[in-house]
Amino acid sequence: MPAPTVAAGGEKKPPTKRPRAEGTITPKLRNLRRKALASHDEWAVNVLHRIGDALNAPGGTEFTNTRSGPQGQILKWPEIYKPVPTPLTAPLSLQSAKLVTQAVLLLLLSLEKYDARSRTFLLILASSLRVPADVVITLESETAKTLIAVSKQMSADAESKKRVDEGRFSKRWKVGLASVAGAAVIGVTGGLAAPLVAAGIGGLLSGVGLGATAVAGYLGAVAGSGAIMGALFGAYGGKMTGEMVERYAAEVEDFAFLPLHKSDSRLRVTIGIIGWLTTPDEVTLPWKALNENAEVYALRWEMDALLDLGSSLQEVLKSYAWSYVKLEIIKRTVLASLWAAIWPVALLRAARVIDNPFSIAKHRSEKAGRVLADAIINKAQGERPVTLIGFSLGARVIYYCLRSLAERGAYGLVENVVLMGAPVPSSGDTWTAVRTVVAGRVVNVYSEKDYILGFLYRTSSVQFGIAGLQPVKVPGIENVNVGNRVEGHLRYRHVAGVILKEIFGHDVDIDEVGREEEILKVLELGDEQDERERKEREEKGGGSRDVEGEIDSALEKAERELEERKLRREKEVRRKRREVKREEERRRRGQFDRL
Repeated sequence: MPAPTVAAGGEKKPPTKRPRAEGTITPKLRNLRRKALASHDEWAVNVLHRIGDALNAPGGTEFTNTRSGPQGQILKWPEIYKPVPTPLTAPLSLQSAKLVTQAVLLLLLSLEKYDARSRTFLLILASSLRVPADVVITLESETAKTLIAVSKQMSADAESKKRVDEGRFSKRWKVGLASVAGAAVIGVTGGLAAPLVAAGIGGLLSGVGLGATAVAGYLGAVAGSGAIMGALFGAYGGKMTGEMVERYAAEVEDFAFLPLHKSDSRLRVTIGIIGWLTTPDEVTLPWKALNENAEVYALRWEMDALLDLGSSLQEVLKSYAWSYVKLEIIKRTVLASLWAAIWPVALLRAARVIDNPFSIAKHRSEKAGRVLADAIINKAQGERPVTLIGFSLGARVIYYCLRSLAERGAYGLVENVVLMGAPVPSSGDTWTAVRTVVAGRVVNVYSEKDYILGFLYRTSSVQFGIAGLQPVKVPGIENVNVGNRVEGHLRYRHVAGVILKEIFGHDVDIDEVGREEEILKVLELGDEQDERERKEREEKGGGSRDVEGEIDSALEKAERELEERKLRREKEVRRKRREVKREEERRRRGQFDRL
């Protein structure tokens, strides 16, 4: 790697890397592209064959209502869903376009899984036919509700009860005590469900024009197999919260999926991943803005490491003197400070408190990412597309999850990805690999003013850039600059919903975002007050000695709290060990008494 150059005034510039010849790719990327294209071709052939079978079926489609309605507004879809020119647009009314969209959705589900590529294809189709996004979301939600409602309806059937009592349902669906009942209902009904499924969805869609017979034909084996429906929904979400996920906790401390809503299952799953904590309940709080269009979970992972990191950062950053430190960095810009390795002395002092917690959590995020990839590959989410959203080290978890999926050739599982303030490289072939395993959108959210991220990441391979500070210049990656909202790394916790509103408008609760914006106004007013006090202090002659004293005081308090948390954890470990020993002793005594 060439050494950094020195500009006039002595400031270092980033090292210049030798660019790869245009049009050339590494053997590793060439092999990756080959596997990705082969997987895509296999999926495309299956979809085309299924649609062809439906079009060529004797009898054609049953229409129960062909009312035409207003053409409706043409939504501005994201670039990835850009409409494909088609002669169908002009003659089709909105009602007919909705009918086509619903028919294709059922055909895609009849492949016995809702592949992430299938959903992306459905959205492109809807965009091309000028069907609004909220219509597609409603069709998905109603279809999912009907499939599950009909399956639950069968629980009253005497044959179902008899089979459950005899334990004849497959062990495959025993994914946790809370999910056994739902899984059993799906798994034992067999062909009994098909007419009900067809009638249920047909009734819901009578206004669209798709009849019950057509529904049953389009769904194919899915309408007649409870086991397939169980696999599609992950046995009512039981896999996300049952025994299957528990085994991952042995590899990553506190690994668990926490549901955010009590709604019925959906055809999509969204997982939000935090990157630091100041209190345990913050695992779910940043994702409250995500509405019920998808089945939403928060990933809990390495709670102790994230609490150590978040508490240390907050204790140091809430210090009044921190406004002086921020001012010094802003004078140079974060990237200039990073490349020149010139940081305010007060910030370097803080390294003794925040570097170690960040290093520990950063290392564990990589393992958590690989474990998350295992869970997705093993279909914890069922046969549904997954959207991954994370900030800070949570974004790093996603980055390593996608790397693992790419290495293992796991395509069609992840639909969309949003990485906010990601402490990962912004260049390299990994982003190309990441793009191959995401069927929909990959969004990199960054802030060039995030001085805390720059400082925390300073000891890593900065020559490859930092995605959380700059755009990722790889085809297919969307970049969103939130520098007007995020100056400090801790702000992502409070702006997640606001950011996601701009990216996934239809999947966000507007009322919750409004509450976030009110909190942001309070935080920004606090920043303005700190700045006014700093200026007043300077005018009165308060110098760097006051700043250094306050920083040292904050650091000492943070160190004490870290030590106290460590002692509490050690005490809790000793308590649990004593409980285990007492339980083992009781078992031995019980065995002895029986003898």
